[in-house]
Amino acid sequence: MASMNSTPSTLERAFELARSGECANPAEIRARLKKERHDQVEAHLQGPSITKQLRLLCEKAVRPSETEAEGA
Repeated sequence: MASMNSTPSTLERAFELARSGECANPAEIRARLKKERHDQVEAHLQGPSITKQLRLLCEKAVRPSETEAEGA
């Protein structure tokens, strides 16, 4: 985890965005990171495993009420 005085790494920030619900999918995360001027976004976020993890986190963040409703 990044210290209070440093900026999160590209990968850390990607996971923050995925959990926040601000981005609906990995493509939006990549675009946001580029806009925030993170370096080597594609190199950090390539590969099916990272893409799948980010996609699942985005889906969970966008639809948390559905998951909660199922348990109720």
